Amino acid sequence: MRMAELSRESGLSIATIKFYLREGLLPPGERTSPNQARYDQGHVRRLRLIRALIEVGGLSVTSAHAVLAAMNEGPFAALGTAQDVMIGPTEAADEWSQERYAELVRSMGWHVHPDSAAARQVRDLLATARDTGNVDLVAHWSAYAEHADALGRQDVDWMADRPDLEAMISGAVAGTVLGAAYFNALRMLAHQHYSVQRWPEEAAQQANRI
Repeated sequence: MRMAELSRESGLSIATIKFYLREGLLPPGERTSPNQARYDQGHVRRLRLIRALIEVGGLSVTSAHAVLAAMNEGPFAALGTAQDVMIGPTEAADEWSQERYAELVRSMGWHVHPDSAAARQVRDLLATARDTGNVDLVAHWSAYAEHADALGRQDVDWMADRPDLEAMISGAVAGTVLGAAYFNALRMLAHQHYSVQRWPEEAAQQANRI
């Protein structure tokens, strides 16, 4: 396919595709003349992945490069790199948050990398809850791990069934970003539902004002 067809199939402008080519995110097509190249479905899949990394995941070109390079090592490395660059830097853990984190991981029986960005973020959030006077959230959050475990298993099974590595990583990024927002919105709807049950009179008064 020519550049114009690649643009139509990927949903990206020709200018954007040329930018990704210049940045080395998209491999060059097969040259058919000095000013023309032919592209295939592999380029379409790569563009969809790049779009997920940059437009959905919010990654920089440099971070997207890191994920694409990790794909040469396989899905495990690529998924880990995608997580790390999406989360970014976090604060160093203190002894208290490190102990709470270790207790959580042991209770779940998880085999995880202690220096991954996700692990650091969990420790950082535990410390933030304590430092803001909400240490009781830590015990409350224990139920979150059970739900996360079930969702994580389903997510990985779904990703493993994707047709190729590009689709797997694209799904992982989109699923992480969109899934987190979707879950949080559902939780807020549940808050509304149970708040009505907890404070029915006030809820009825508010409903009458609408």
